[in-house]
Amino acid sequence: MTIRHVVSWKLATTDGTERAEQSAEIKRGLESLPAVIPQLRSLEVGVSAVPGDDFDVVLISDFDDLDGLRAYVEHPAHVEVAAYIRSVVGARAAVDFEV
Repeated sequence: MTIRHVVSWKLATTDGTERAEQSAEIKRGLESLPAVIPQLRSLEVGVSAVPGDDFDVVLISDFDDLDGLRAYVEHPAHVEVAAYIRSVVGARAAVDFEV
């Protein structure tokens, strides 16, 4: 069983320059995690290329099982990145499913 973890974020800012900077920081932070969290099997981060999309940034990541996902969520490196994301996000949607 593989667990796919998909999260989308809408940034709180309406300023285009600030949105681009915050999206880049979120992408950089998330892409640093596979090097330090062994349970993270794959990770892809996308930044919206179309102005006006419902969400600005999306994360797609895979784990061997729910325990791996829990370890990722609780890992100090993830907690640090998530704190930044929470500080700039206005809305979040997430789903975890078996693939």
